[in-house]
Amino acid sequence: MYADLKGQVAVITGGSSGIGAAIVERLAQEHMKVVINYHTDKTQAQALAQKIQQAQGQALVVQGDVSQEPDVDNLLVQTLRRFGQLDLWVNNAGVEDYAPTHQMTLKQWQRVIDINLNGLFLGSMVAVNQYLKQGNPGRIINVSSVHEKIPWPGFAHYAVSKGGGQMFTKTIALEYAKQQIRVNAIAPGAIDTPINKTKFTDPQQLAETLELIPMQRVGHPQEVAAAAAWLASQESSYMTGATIFIDGGMTLYPQFAEGKG
Repeated sequence: MYADLKGQVAVITGGSSGIGAAIVERLAQEHMKVVINYHTDKTQAQALAQKIQQAQGQALVVQGDVSQEPDVDNLLVQTLRRFGQLDLWVNNAGVEDYAPTHQMTLKQWQRVIDINLNGLFLGSMVAVNQYLKQGNPGRIINVSSVHEKIPWPGFAHYAVSKGGGQMFTKTIALEYAKQQIRVNAIAPGAIDTPINKTKFTDPQQLAETLELIPMQRVGHPQEVAAAAAWLASQESSYMTGATIFIDGGMTLYPQFAEGKG
């Protein structure tokens, strides 16, 4: 759909499964050269790269922990070594880990903050530096969550990481707007991904989730990926510092539907 993306280079962290994999596939369909970052699942990352290559696309697989600066630096180095440039960086890697706050350990808190928030910073830092070096107006897309807006008991560390990510997105968007570096975010709601498989195959848990969604269905990773492709393209050239919620209306306070309250 977006001819301007052809031949451009995109890095997608956590790109081997779920929303990340859907973004990888969609950007490859737009004829972008894609770099698939993964942490542990090498087999899945390589299978995705092979699928893209069989469709005449170009893909590179790079292992790395986004919370570790040397790994993020290496991700950029490998990207430039293979493709020679960077046009889009998608900060998608993230984790969640249920723990009531009074029982949460510092180790649990730190792990989520390290990956979800520090990883956001490290990826954005190397991307911005590369864009300034290249002298071209690259883009950054941060994959957030409805929980940058909706409190989530039992996941305080996750909600804090996404809320902090929202302000980080806005701040660096403002900081580098003069250089035409655009920074936006996507905030998915309930999406049918492997991490949610157990929840959505349980009828009771699925019914409880659907009560929170005005559109009465869960979303698909491809619906999130479609927004990522649009944000990457020049069709969104006047947008920066924004968050697009892809949530079936979850952030619209569904309890107030039909005039209740």
